[in-house]
Amino acid sequence: MYFPHIHGKVILVIFRKEISIIKEYDLAIIGAGPVGLFAAYFARLHGLKTIVLESLSDLGGQPEMLYPFKKILDIPVFKEITASDLTKRLVANLEGQVDLVTSHQVQDVESAGDKLIIDGAYQVRSIMIATGTGAFKPKKFPLKATPEIEDRIHYFFKDPARFTGQKLGIFGGGDTALDWANELANIADVSLIHRRNEFRGMESSVDALRKKGQVNFLTPYLPKKMTEKDGQLVIDLKEVGGDTMLAESFDQILVAYGFRADNRFVKKWGVELENGLIAVNRSMQTNVPKIYAIGDACGYEGRVPIIGIGFGEAQIAINSIMRDLFPEKSLTIHSTSIN
Repeated sequence: MYFPHIHGKVILVIFRKEISIIKEYDLAIIGAGPVGLFAAYFARLHGLKTIVLESLSDLGGQPEMLYPFKKILDIPVFKEITASDLTKRLVANLEGQVDLVTSHQVQDVESAGDKLIIDGAYQVRSIMIATGTGAFKPKKFPLKATPEIEDRIHYFFKDPARFTGQKLGIFGGGDTALDWANELANIADVSLIHRRNEFRGMESSVDALRKKGQVNFLTPYLPKKMTEKDGQLVIDLKEVGGDTMLAESFDQILVAYGFRADNRFVKKWGVELENGLIAVNRSMQTNVPKIYAIGDACGYEGRVPIIGIGFGEAQIAINSIMRDLFPEKSLTIHSTSIN
């Protein structure tokens, strides 16, 4: 890509007779989950002109997409807070002073002197990767479906009330499936279908479900066929290791088979990975100058994958960026002293 001389704060890039305006920022944060949003807030406190780029259509990352109603217990100050409320508070903290861009999955990062160009659209002085475990796509339900049936197969949902009074089939055995079942059992007729008798999710969630006595456990079964009859989805289930067959009818089904998450896209930028995670030093900097990583995107010995740890890493990274971009400034470390 060709970059002409820079004049002022707006750069005109002429390429194949197309003209585009590149916007300038001190910092681009890739990922708008809780850690990325908190990093944007802390960057704002330090006066960094910041843009946040999120691949999903909404802010909040995986917590907001997968379990917006779930109570999170590891956020400092809050005894408990739902993922949805946490997202709202983090966005409110930005006070409209940070640019937020959704539905933009970053592809290319190129060097331009001491600056970095993102997708030919943004010129930045530093990048912070806060993508969690990476760009993710849900593992699809294994049975073929017509477009009409596909509309009744869900991999995300934000408003549990939409399922009130319905007969639901939840497929999966991890934390997400258990959380969904616990939440929806209060308002719907829920069946939980898993290929094993044991669940991968937290035992406390399984115990809570069994104590409620409102969920129909169908284990160990796998879906084998799907049809539509009398306005309902009919799923033929086969017993794993046995010959028993069941035909269960549902209004809607929710699939929690996990996600294909991948941070390897950063390798084409020259960023090194260790065991699938971005390697960082004590300043949260990667092997590429000007590029940092925080939250579950990064890895180092002893790291614990919880949101609170990511908040601390965001502060370390912002302080490191400030020292790099403004070495002449006396850096205020304590937030109580930041104007």
